[in-house]
Amino acid sequence: MQQLPRRLLSIDVLRAITMLLMIFVNDASGVKHIPEWIDHAKGFEDRMGFADTIFPAFLFIVGLSLPFAINNRIKKGDSAKQVLFYILIRSVALLIMGFYHVNLEEYNSSAAILPRAVWAIVITTAFFLIWLDYPETMAKARKYLLQILGIAMLAAMAIVYKGGEDGEVRGMEPSWWGILGLIGWAYLVCALIFFVVKGKLNSLIVAWVVLVVINIIAHSVFKIKIMRDEAMVSIAGDDVTGSSLGNAIIFLKPLWVIHDASTMTLTMGGVVISGIYAKLVQQGKTQRIWATLAIIGVLLLVAGFALRPYTEGISKIRSTPAWVLICSGITTLAFLLLIYVVDVKGKISIFNWIKPAGTSTLTCYLIPYFQVFLLELLHINYPRIINNGFPGLLRSFLTAIIIILFVGVLEKKRLRLKI
Repeated sequence: MQQLPRRLLSIDVLRAITMLLMIFVNDASGVKHIPEWIDHAKGFEDRMGFADTIFPAFLFIVGLSLPFAINNRIKKGDSAKQVLFYILIRSVALLIMGFYHVNLEEYNSSAAILPRAVWAIVITTAFFLIWLDYPETMAKARKYLLQILGIAMLAAMAIVYKGGEDGEVRGMEPSWWGILGLIGWAYLVCALIFFVVKGKLNSLIVAWVVLVVINIIAHSVFKIKIMRDEAMVSIAGDDVTGSSLGNAIIFLKPLWVIHDASTMTLTMGGVVISGIYAKLVQQGKTQRIWATLAIIGVLLLVAGFALRPYTEGISKIRSTPAWVLICSGITTLAFLLLIYVVDVKGKISIFNWIKPAGTSTLTCYLIPYFQVFLLELLHINYPRIINNGFPGLLRSFLTAIIIILFVGVLEKKRLRLKI
């Protein structure tokens, strides 16, 4: 096996495949009469569908690539302050986009002055103006002007925003942060841990175990639920609020940032797996990679199924430990397979057609917002024949491919987001 490269190609391929599937399942959510196993499981169900494995895989991949990104900046000579600034800027960008997307879900077109589709298109355009990967040859004054325009657009959309139900109209406010926001929080926490412990594998493993334990506790008989404005302890089903016990843990309120630690657990799992791989390569023990990662992947699967009866079953909606660990195991084994196919056998050309999904991932995620809301604005609906059953799924998959190919064209023109 070759020495560990600055950027593992297998991680890019895994990210590209995951992004392709994310676009597919997001589009397929609007298709009628699809097989139950493909769609998301309901919040009350003890199971997960194929769609429920995509987001956790993406979080795991964020963790896989995190050490490479930070270490590369350190190797380039970035100071500690510059690395911290890099971490914070990336996190804030994701949190802002997630914040707007969450409020988009609650947009009230009847109360607002702009149709929902227009508001969505404007904020997505603003994201591109602010976080576009501008060429270095562009005049700084022009770049800053475009970024300021994007910021002004977001501010204007915040001012005109109306959300909630009729009779209870409200302005923009945070709730669950959205997909991008959850990624932002997970990245922030895990990147800061990696930075503080200076990437030491033993410390990262301890942090991973702690996060796993928090996730298990949050979904076990002894639940600790931290709210934004109040603390509540529920022990064996008996709520204790306002009691001495409840007051005693008031200091835990800041933990609302990590909630039940599910997203951080998934991301830190990727960080640890990446660290184990790097250490084995550095020590010249590359042949141990196969058994080590395979054993870890299987143990994660076993642990997930073993915890299932005692920690609220398997559920993406409730982010249970079984879901976290099983998805971590699946992604670990998928990563191991791609290491062999891509990094060892050099078969990366097989995946060239989806390469933009791995290198311009955020662009791929946001382009469908233009697609969906332009159709909504123009009142264009898919014919029933291609929005139902297998033809609908095929149309969703082709849509995902077209979006990725389109992003590839944008990438060649340096029109992609970079944070």
